[in-house]
Amino acid sequence: MRQRTPQGGVVQEGESHDERLFLKSTEKAFRVLEAFGQSPHPLTLSEVAKEVGIDKSGAQRICHTLLVLRYLEREPISGKLIPGKLLLDRSYDYLRHNPLVERAVPILIDLRKTAQERVDLSLFDGTTIVFAHRLQSKRETFSATLVGRRIPSAVSSGGRACLAHLTDEEVLEIIESSDIRKFSPKTTIDHKELFEQVQETRRRGFALAMEEMALGEIAVAASILNAERQPVAAISIVGSLAEWTVEDFTRKNGPLVTAAAHALGGK
Repeated sequence: MRQRTPQGGVVQEGESHDERLFLKSTEKAFRVLEAFGQSPHPLTLSEVAKEVGIDKSGAQRICHTLLVLRYLEREPISGKLIPGKLLLDRSYDYLRHNPLVERAVPILIDLRKTAQERVDLSLFDGTTIVFAHRLQSKRETFSATLVGRRIPSAVSSGGRACLAHLTDEEVLEIIESSDIRKFSPKTTIDHKELFEQVQETRRRGFALAMEEMALGEIAVAASILNAERQPVAAISIVGSLAEWTVEDFTRKNGPLVTAAAHALGGK
């Protein structure tokens, strides 16, 4: 059984949690940064303290340190706290050091030209996936253009594609541990139905998700496997049900996304 972090990620092989080496002050600093992921608005010190579960004095010291280091900034009008631009540097560092992302970009560009629809690369992180590269189509929402967005694996096409390569026990554990909620009125939240969707993905050979993230949206995805045949990422093609029937979309794009994922696998 894979060991998982509180956020749902898979602990890397060989990693262990040694309390003697664990710095709780560092943990609190990162929890302050993570507090901004729960709110799309600037935060006051009191709101940060409440979100993290620390007193206002502790929040003030941590936020002051992060302001000096430029990982936090003040919103010009209200003076409230917002994430700092320097955080983007760390995102760049991660993407630059991930060889899969580098290898995937030219394949994603070719896939976008062929499919003429949005193409996403998502990284599998246990109970969630996180978008690492996104190529837009002719119709987009703001959130669909941003890398770094994290959503539950079980309700997304990319996540289901990855889950299909795990054991039933692991799939059930991930579904039970996930923060399953409605992203659209048609998001599947029943755990039994989600498990059946993963089983259907195994039979089909690629994942299909309809209106899970947004009304009118259809997506197919295939998992990228590493040399040990474990899922590490997924490629998705996303279209509109206003322009496609389910049959036509899957017939054209299922084989395309499967071939692209296969080309990146085994490394």
